[in-house]
Amino acid sequence: MTTNKGFTTTILHSDRLQKPEFGAIHQPLHTAVTWSFDDVNDLVNVFQNKAKGYAYSRQGNPTVTALEQKVTKMEQGLATVAFSTGMAAITATIIALLKEGDHIIASSFLFGNTRSVFQTFSDIGIKASFVDVTDIKNVEGALTKETKLVFLETIANPGTQVADMEAIGEFCSKNNLIYVVDNTMTSPYIFNPVKVKASLIINSLTKYIGGHGNALGGSVTDTGLYDWTGFANIAPILREQIAPAMQGMSQIRKRGLRDGGGTLSPEAAHSISVGAETLALRLARTSSNALALAQFLEQHPLVEKVNYPGLQSHPQHSLASKFFRDFGGLMSFELKDGVDCLEFLNHLKVVIKSSNLGDTRTLAIPVGQTIFFELGAERRAEMGIKDSLIRLSVGIEDVEDLISDFSGAFDAFK
Repeated sequence: MTTNKGFTTTILHSDRLQKPEFGAIHQPLHTAVTWSFDDVNDLVNVFQNKAKGYAYSRQGNPTVTALEQKVTKMEQGLATVAFSTGMAAITATIIALLKEGDHIIASSFLFGNTRSVFQTFSDIGIKASFVDVTDIKNVEGALTKETKLVFLETIANPGTQVADMEAIGEFCSKNNLIYVVDNTMTSPYIFNPVKVKASLIINSLTKYIGGHGNALGGSVTDTGLYDWTGFANIAPILREQIAPAMQGMSQIRKRGLRDGGGTLSPEAAHSISVGAETLALRLARTSSNALALAQFLEQHPLVEKVNYPGLQSHPQHSLASKFFRDFGGLMSFELKDGVDCLEFLNHLKVVIKSSNLGDTRTLAIPVGQTIFFELGAERRAEMGIKDSLIRLSVGIEDVEDLISDFSGAFDAFK
């Protein structure tokens, strides 16, 4: 099969083109923890990075490798390392690459758990400055001589702000900064961060790539655009053993995955890999449903505000239209004063009250009372997160049923 096939065709046939045994069309599920060698020299060569192979499944497994290869193809990258969760991927990447005294410029709109782990990094000497990434001037103003990395999300969760990613990519390239883009809320079907000169791409595989709410996973992909020969923190032994283009990935796999232990199980990898086959189909339906629901909510008299990049009223609609194939399934909305969001949510029957994102089913959660509760009222106010804010992850249901469900919930407040 030639390499210039479409997105879904490429993913569907990714496994079988690796020639699995017995003509299987999926990579078999390899559950072994350890691997044997008839010649101990072969084992030594794997440990010393002189030969490819598997020694211990904490840092590599054929089923996980197949998923990594699939994500690399989706992201048009150089290589991928998979982890047990998206947060494990973020944590391992920072720990593997940065040292005490290094500085990060990060989006002020980061997802609550990502914000929390960046605070933990600050506590151990890797400081972070949080800025409004919708304006490149804020990023430029945060640069210090200790800055090593810029981190942002394609679409912020839950406010849906869209960063000025192209300008930030140019800024990072000019200043030799590692540019990390979390692509979870768009997925590689809707957007490829390599197009804005991202160095590394994070995905929570739990979300749209897996897509069915039945497996946890995360990944980091190297786009091949960053010159690791100019990065001071690469370990000397990797400088000697690993080709320059793969030094960043090798350090993430060894210091982040092997030493950190956030290993993706082969069972989860297999489930995510199969789920990824329908990514394009699911996101086309999800995006269509989300736009229709956002337009419905924006016109409802009991809704104060709707945050969805597909709406003309969204502050970064033009940027989103420029970058993305579609607008995805993440949105949030604020209810008018007098409409209790917890009571409102309890009137929904089709929509599931849940904390996940990227499922085939539509999920809703009160933001301030749950996923951003630990930030405290002051920080939530700074981020514009009101107590009436509800986050939605729109699924693939029949859109008429979704709109009917919300109409019924609103009717309870007439």
